Amino acid sequence: MRAHVDQNDCIGCGLCVATAPDIFVMNENGKAQAITETTEKNHQLVREAIEGCPVGAIQEKEHQEENR
Repeated sequence: MRAHVDQNDCIGCGLCVATAPDIFVMNENGKAQAITETTEKNHQLVREAIEGCPVGAIQEKEHQEENR
């Protein structure tokens, strides 16, 4: 599993980066993106970022779903 940030919905607030800086970064467009896989170790932080996103732009997806 990997977190996926919908680039059309992301407003670039940075809350996910502040919550889980080892998982999310801001890209060159000022939007968040996930840079690592979801693991047992970081899953709670990913969940907090998903729940905290003010526009609901973050989801967890299987790898096959990411390219759709």
